[in-house]
Amino acid sequence: MSFLKAYEEFLEYAKKRHKKQSFDVLTYNFNANILTFFKDFNLEDITFNNIVMWQDFILEKNFCNNHNKNLFSMLKNFFHYCSLHFDFDYTIIERVEEFPKRIEEKHIDFYNLNEFNLFIKNVDNIVYKQFFNFMFYAGTRPGEAMALKFSDLGNFSIRINKTIDEHGNRNIDVPKTQSSIRTIQLDKKLYYELISLKEYYFKLYGKFDLDYFIFGGTKPLAPTTINRYKLKACEKANLRPITLHQFRHSHATLLLHNNILINEISKRLGHAKVSTTFDIYTHTDLLHEKRVLKTLNSLRFNFFDVLTYNFKKLISILKHNVF
Repeated sequence: MSFLKAYEEFLEYAKKRHKKQSFDVLTYNFNANILTFFKDFNLEDITFNNIVMWQDFILEKNFCNNHNKNLFSMLKNFFHYCSLHFDFDYTIIERVEEFPKRIEEKHIDFYNLNEFNLFIKNVDNIVYKQFFNFMFYAGTRPGEAMALKFSDLGNFSIRINKTIDEHGNRNIDVPKTQSSIRTIQLDKKLYYELISLKEYYFKLYGKFDLDYFIFGGTKPLAPTTINRYKLKACEKANLRPITLHQFRHSHATLLLHNNILINEISKRLGHAKVSTTFDIYTHTDLLHEKRVLKTLNSLRFNFFDVLTYNFKKLISILKHNVF
């Protein structure tokens, strides 16, 4: 059987077992990175060396380690399906090693509080302003924020129980994991800012409905328009732009810098494991470096050490000035 024919049948199988958003991601990545290589093969002709050559093909694209890992898992799942339905020899791919891991420098960009205040001051539309406020002070995923309706808004809290496809048909679906379904507590200012949007939509439409999207009214905001307002504000503020998802990083970093426990941050973000939060957000930045140096200096310098250090420094200055 041809690889292409087997893939078409696999898609029918996978479509019934994946959420719409997950299925779209699967087909996009498979088409771009697996089908392009194997489309002219027959299943019975695929060898160990062919799969290794495919890995070389992928490595040339310089994807991150995690993306390579996901692609390899995707190919293995497809071949497992083929082994059950088309008598494909699955032991071929079992003998292939995982992708070699590249050394990756972790860098997560974010806005600190001063940068965000400068940014938000330059957003001139009330709906988009509150969207960015919500992203920074609530830390949801962009798709979760876009899907929110006024019926989700509680008393100084908001219920996250759906997400919206940020691309394609903008379908509303359940969140990516069970842990993503959560209730987030809102600070008073943010809560009243969201409430104020009710009056805005009432004036706009002449009525109000709890089924309105908090950010958009009768229909959710479009990511392209959100990004246009973002870039416009960044240009006015002379500030580097960050991605929508990096507003979520900004929220997590803000909480970390204010000594909120990592497990509390993890629950708020909707991560399935605390280790996920730890891996992503315990990055080193200048503020952390200053804390490290302050701690080390306090441990290594007692009062007598400070006096000795200052005395030596004074002698050195006098020598340079006198001689």
